[in-house]
Amino acid sequence: MEQTGKREKFGSRLGFILVSAGCAIGIGNVWKFPYLCGQYGGAAFILLYLIFLFILGIPVLVCEFSIGRASRRSAALCFEALAPKNTKWHWLKYISIVGCYMLMMYYTTVCGWMLNYCSKHIGGEFIGQNSDYITSDFTNMLSNAPTMVFWTVVSCAIGFIICFFGVQKGVERVSKYMMSSLLVLMIILAIHSVFLKGAGEGIRFYLIPNFKDMVNKGVGNVVFAAMSQAFFTLSIGIGAMLIFGSYLDKDRSLAGEATTVTILDTCVALMAGFIIIPACFAYGIEPDAGPSLIFLTIPNLFTQMPGGRIWGALFFCFLSFAALSTVVAVFENIIAFDMDLFKWSRRKSVIISAVLVIILSIPCVLGYNIWSNFEPLGAGSAVLDLEDFIVSNNLLPLGSLAFLLFCTKKNGWGWNNFIQEADAGHGMKFPKSLKSYMSYVLPVIIIIIYLKGYYDMFSPMGFKVLAFWMCIAFLFLGFIFFCTLNSVKTNNYN
Repeated sequence: MEQTGKREKFGSRLGFILVSAGCAIGIGNVWKFPYLCGQYGGAAFILLYLIFLFILGIPVLVCEFSIGRASRRSAALCFEALAPKNTKWHWLKYISIVGCYMLMMYYTTVCGWMLNYCSKHIGGEFIGQNSDYITSDFTNMLSNAPTMVFWTVVSCAIGFIICFFGVQKGVERVSKYMMSSLLVLMIILAIHSVFLKGAGEGIRFYLIPNFKDMVNKGVGNVVFAAMSQAFFTLSIGIGAMLIFGSYLDKDRSLAGEATTVTILDTCVALMAGFIIIPACFAYGIEPDAGPSLIFLTIPNLFTQMPGGRIWGALFFCFLSFAALSTVVAVFENIIAFDMDLFKWSRRKSVIISAVLVIILSIPCVLGYNIWSNFEPLGAGSAVLDLEDFIVSNNLLPLGSLAFLLFCTKKNGWGWNNFIQEADAGHGMKFPKSLKSYMSYVLPVIIIIIYLKGYYDMFSPMGFKVLAFWMCIAFLFLGFIFFCTLNSVKTNNYN
């Protein structure tokens, strides 16, 4: 359990795939993906999503796995291990460190919501209740600080207890059971949904592309929504996936492993759509309800459904597993930061990190009750929205850009070293012909996604507000390129 020198490793390839997929599979797969399908035309959106997942997500994921496996370090020390001397690449580690902590500052709260709703459905609290009760129940939960704190602490405690036992005995072992249970629950729920009376229309909406509807929604809007979801779904950019590469042997090439993880992540997202969208059509509920779909719309669905107490409990149990799989994976990153930077034992890192994450999670909890008047991003926003904006709109794309540049620039780790590491072992090889695409095209796409996110967020607030925040965005981009351009001009290993 104690790590002082020798690097821990996964016990099996299956363990690596399930843990990595567990990190990628989160609330976004089973919450955001279905309502985006509902908003942007169903199958047409899915088709674009799959294309962008292949050309955007997998290459950056291979970069993270390669850096982790080559350095045998977390994101806290990977740049120091691989970058040429007298460079500033190591400054970029703070994107990962801040990103993992800040993600857990609000993700643990949302995970707590899932656990709370799972217990409510098991207890039959929503049976026979109307929509007004369900709406008020969610509002009451948010306004009840002690309840929110309790479930947040529960989600933190579960995650850190699992990580306390180490990579093989804790993270890998539990993730195998958790992911297996998640997949079984999804199959059961999906089969139940597709056989509901009236579900056929939802299945057609979900499987048959309607490009006319996509035009009505705005082709640009649909394309960008699919591009953004494909980019963010794999949890790339803050080193959360990198750490699992550092625990991996060199017997398998990384392009194949990244593809397998991506396929599993995508299957969960698609299966979530099969659970939610046919059921919505069967019971006359709009599938484009947005973020309220999970906590307001879906509980209403289960109150109408025969056996709704059981199906509701299974659904939120499945959601809890999806959320906890990400919590455990990111907690492992946070623990690894401490062990790499300060040479702490796993036991000491778990104890200190647990206390720190619980304390840092409190502002998100209070943002819905005691601090509800604090609206950092405009009317109706809360602390969670600010934290999510920092992570999703900033640290994920900026971190992905940093890892990508580090793997392709001559004054970084460099293309030759990256390809050598990525292709080591048996299995699918990463195409060397993609060097120009990885070096020039993909960074531009990431920058466009990054700036478009700022534009969408702040353009409704007026030109002055937009101009201010766009200046902030360019400052952050400037920091990335400062760390890369102000490096030695040659790398003897390239």
